Amino acid sequence: MASDYHHGVRVIEINQGTRPIRTVQTAVIGLIATGPNADANFFPENRPVLLTDVLDGIDKAGTKGTLPYVLDAIKDQCNPLTVVVRVPEGKDESETTSNVIGGIENGQRKGLQALMAAKSKLGVTPRILGAPGLDNANVAAELAGIAAQIRAFAYVSAWGCETKEDAVLYRNNFGHRELMVLWPDFINWDTVKNTERQAWATARALGMRAKLDEDIGWHKTLSNMPIAGVSGVSRDISWDLQSPATDAGYLNSNEVTTLINQKGFRFWGSRTCSADPLFAFENYTRTAQVLADTMADAHFWAVDKPLHPTLGRDIVEGINAKLREMVANGYLIGGSAWFDPRVNTKETLKSGKLAIEYDYTPVPPLENLMLRQRITDNYLVDFASQISAA
Repeated sequence: MASDYHHGVRVIEINQGTRPIRTVQTAVIGLIATGPNADANFFPENRPVLLTDVLDGIDKAGTKGTLPYVLDAIKDQCNPLTVVVRVPEGKDESETTSNVIGGIENGQRKGLQALMAAKSKLGVTPRILGAPGLDNANVAAELAGIAAQIRAFAYVSAWGCETKEDAVLYRNNFGHRELMVLWPDFINWDTVKNTERQAWATARALGMRAKLDEDIGWHKTLSNMPIAGVSGVSRDISWDLQSPATDAGYLNSNEVTTLINQKGFRFWGSRTCSADPLFAFENYTRTAQVLADTMADAHFWAVDKPLHPTLGRDIVEGINAKLREMVANGYLIGGSAWFDPRVNTKETLKSGKLAIEYDYTPVPPLENLMLRQRITDNYLVDFASQISAA
């Protein structure tokens, strides 16, 4: 407050109170692809490019590599914000893998690493990651690491697996909560070659995940939603709604998401590769990610403010208001925030540290519905009276 002499009136603004909290944007795809004859000006190699209209990207993607097919798969589901990093094809799979994984050269990030520059260069953070057609085990491991760093979720194929047993063994290579393994792939029509082709399930997963985020929310898993733009499944997968003794049941029980045909082609399975049972479901991981970034980003304003008790109260009340909103809208079962004096000692407060606790309960997916059917003769007791009444 100014202390110099003044004969009159001064107004001092006291900007206290809770701030509205906006949920972070989740329906943003981060895609690594090859496109040898793509428009190099529109899709420069190893640079993140933001598509606000996937159709514009398809027009510039050319006809070779993975890029045109993946963008077409995304377009079949919805039209989300998509960050594309085009990498050069190598002379063999090994060189292409190195190009996809990328690195840092002269301060410039390449390949998958370029996705980490999207926030600073494009103003968006990719939350749904994939490299369809390129995601062998080495690429999948790198995708998991990138996803963990930027709090995103990645979909990978069970690369090179011919059988369901192979797919389960492949899934055991990973223990990441940010990863889901899909097997097998879809079939669709290739308008360039005028024939059926294997259509990467991971490409459809990217588009469907973005569609669900926009239409329903990040609390809904990928499973049991009709997929557009496909006409078959690349392997014969047995499935029965009432029996676990099927190919689909075997894959799901081993945390592999598979594909079924029941009133349309669908993903079937909600499990991640998490070694921690707390994050066994896809939406559990994404709920944790969304909450972490939402709460952190929403309190940028509070950093370096004077640490008065009112500041702590405003933060707690703001978080509680947001948690109540999420519960009311069905994104959470419950949640609350509080100040714990045992953690916030006079020494920590004096050093400028404030810890606010909050908990939450994510919405579990209904994975196993038990309908308990009983036969009874109770309804025959008043048989005679029912005849009389009729």
